[in-house]
Amino acid sequence: MGLYMRIISRKTLINFWEQPEYRDAEQPLKAWFAEAKHADWKTSSDIKEKYRNASFLGNNHVVFNIAGNKYRLVVKLQYNTCTVYIRFIGTHAQYNKIDAENI
Repeated sequence: MGLYMRIISRKTLINFWEQPEYRDAEQPLKAWFAEAKHADWKTSSDIKEKYRNASFLGNNHVVFNIAGNKYRLVVKLQYNTCTVYIRFIGTHAQYNKIDAENI
């Protein structure tokens, strides 16, 4: 077993679910955070084992579907340092307005 994942920054998730219109994202994001924190992701295949619907973009960006695919969470992974950088959390409409691969 390798190192656990370091996630930067949980505050981004908290700021999202504290908005009244996104309160339903709190428990799914907390569950994702708890699972990701204790993951041992060395490759995209490791992520696919747990998150079959995860999408892999360029620049080591991964898109997770949250709350039954109501929200999208974009992270950048540094596999060699076991670090996950949270880059975006939002609705599909908000996601469609960003360049997820370069955010």
